[in-house]
Amino acid sequence: MPAPRTILHVDMDAFFASVEQRDHPELAGRPVLVGGAGRRGVVAAASYEARRFGCHSAQPMAVALRRCPDAVVVPPRGRAYREASDHVFQLFHQVTPLVEPLSIDEAFLDVTGSERLAGTGREIAERLRAQIEADLSLTASVGVAPNKFLAKLASDMDKPDGLTEIPEDRIDAVLLPLPVRRIPGIGPSAEQRLSRMGIHTVADVRAEGRETLVARLGVHGERLFELAHGRDARFVVPDARAKSISQECTFPVDLADPDEVRAVLVRHVESVARRVRRNGFRAGVVQIKVRYGAFETITRSKTLAQPTDATSEFLGAADRLFGAWAADGFRPVRLIGFGASRLVDADAQMQLFQDRVAERARRLDRAVDALTERFGHRAIGRATGALRDDERADGFEHEEGLDRRDA
Repeated sequence: MPAPRTILHVDMDAFFASVEQRDHPELAGRPVLVGGAGRRGVVAAASYEARRFGCHSAQPMAVALRRCPDAVVVPPRGRAYREASDHVFQLFHQVTPLVEPLSIDEAFLDVTGSERLAGTGREIAERLRAQIEADLSLTASVGVAPNKFLAKLASDMDKPDGLTEIPEDRIDAVLLPLPVRRIPGIGPSAEQRLSRMGIHTVADVRAEGRETLVARLGVHGERLFELAHGRDARFVVPDARAKSISQECTFPVDLADPDEVRAVLVRHVESVARRVRRNGFRAGVVQIKVRYGAFETITRSKTLAQPTDATSEFLGAADRLFGAWAADGFRPVRLIGFGASRLVDADAQMQLFQDRVAERARRLDRAVDALTERFGHRAIGRATGALRDDERADGFEHEEGLDRRDA
């Protein structure tokens, strides 16, 4: 039985839209849509004022404007969001070194080791929220719980500007009445499949029993059963202690255009490559992850000729993996992800980069990294990954994954 932990899930409220409202006081209290305003524009973020009309991220901008004709459409400003994000993450690291980023505006923090000096998890969360608001004039919703699943669930329960704690003795009271779709990984297709099994709530999952769920759903049934009991053994792991680094996002609606999915995949590849280099690693294996239905997830991996941290090599491998999968029968995609594993220290592989072409590629990557850190991830990118405003990945639910090196 793992030792008790205190986990925070911090989620900045309507981050892009909130930054725009902060920087443009005339937008305060008005419905704001961040994204492309063209014919194919898509909402990257919607303020809470716009959400009341049914507007949300990844929605066609034309649909959002029909629902909320008075909304103000604002083009994205990557540099402003990156600067605010950097400040927020600095505050996270003042609380604990155990910070696991999920996206530009979201992270898990393990504050177990901080409680002796800094107070309870709830007290730490209250001070952190107050500091974010004082420094940045932005709000965050925070969940406090014994594990990552419950902390994420808690942060979603009182938005915006909320603080919710799920202590051990309240887990059943909180979980049992919830609809099954509140469990991570349960999208519309999975919810329909469970409904046909007579499973509508978390209480129904528990009543079904482990053996039945595993018999009908395989490994997904095992995880579903564990989460329905509020159990989640995953650790909060910073990049520097990872044995693999990955990033994925779940789309609010399935994407039926392979080019749109590929564009998001390219952004994941570029992000993972930067994190691999930032932490002094090279990777020997890359993998793509695709989810397209009720518990239907496939992975495809490739072992590289030699460990690398070059974005171009990651992109080439990911494109071949994606192309082979799509050619075999593309289906609408709910989730796309990319990961790099079999990590080795970069210094141990220096002799591999004597090749002049490879060294030029490394210099290019370092230059792109520097520009990205300064101006945001939209400042520069490879042509194959240039997203139009209507194809932004930022409007989707991201998760950056890390597996432990020190198992």
